[in-house]
Amino acid sequence: MYEYLSNNCTCTYVLGAFVLLWVLVWFYRDNLEITKVSEKHVFVTGCDSGFGYLLCKRLDKRGFRVLAGCFTEKGAEDLKSATGPYLKTCILDVTSAASIQKALEWTKKEVGDKGLWGLVNNAGRSLPMGPSEWMKIEDFQSTLKVNMTGMIEMTMDFLPLVKKARGRLVNVASVLGRVAANGGGYCISKFAVESFSDCLRRDIQNFGVNVCIIEPGFFKTQVTSLEPIERELHRLWNQLTPEVKESYGDKYLDKYINIQRLIMNTICDSDLSKVTNCMEHALMAVHPRTRYSAGWDAKLLWIPLSYMPACVVDIALKLVLPKPAKSV
Repeated sequence: MYEYLSNNCTCTYVLGAFVLLWVLVWFYRDNLEITKVSEKHVFVTGCDSGFGYLLCKRLDKRGFRVLAGCFTEKGAEDLKSATGPYLKTCILDVTSAASIQKALEWTKKEVGDKGLWGLVNNAGRSLPMGPSEWMKIEDFQSTLKVNMTGMIEMTMDFLPLVKKARGRLVNVASVLGRVAANGGGYCISKFAVESFSDCLRRDIQNFGVNVCIIEPGFFKTQVTSLEPIERELHRLWNQLTPEVKESYGDKYLDKYINIQRLIMNTICDSDLSKVTNCMEHALMAVHPRTRYSAGWDAKLLWIPLSYMPACVVDIALKLVLPKPAKSV
């Protein structure tokens, strides 16, 4: 009996030592950083505000040669005034093939023979967002054109430059690309980002290119601003037929908006650096991670929830969302 317990303890110690060694090696590898960043170019989309704007400032300070794709002239001017002389901007609309091609030709001239170290697909939109039945096909398409089709077209057009540098593709998804909690194109598009990124990573892994996925939780950006969310919900409600409105009831819209306010005010994090830290690590690390979960709600709520049975998520959302007038 004593010999059995002694052997058991020995096995436990060996296992514990192995786990500790694995953790130490992981942390060591995770903290290794690339060198000569001043020779590397990174192209970032959606830089007018939010994550893209902050990331460009951080990468510029790090010494990267930042190429920022901004949607508006004002966004480009604001970014240039907040950064150093090495950051350069171009006007980019990811829903326009011509705009993407123009940005690509400009980038080729900027990077020369070195290729492009990083492409960060950050541009995105969230609206319209609401109950699926309230949407028209155009409402889905307006979001998918930016978050899905635009991201894919940017990636495929810029991929040869990234392959030349054996660089990084960093695609911004969302926790709502793991848990479908809202109607409209946003969740659909972010699930597409996850799937496309996984497929691409496996297809090009032999070329020395890393594909990383950023999965932010809820943060205080234009995407989660309550005023446009509520304005869009009113627009969606007003386009419904009288029959559909009657099935939800006159009070449903107000209750739905109140729930949105509660969720956004409770969960949204104002510290955007939690997301840009992940983006920066994906570009700086010698061994970048496949997925980065940013925000306390992502780590403690959404990601764990994504591994739950579908019925658990269904019940949770049923308890949170208001009940239609003609529920059965």
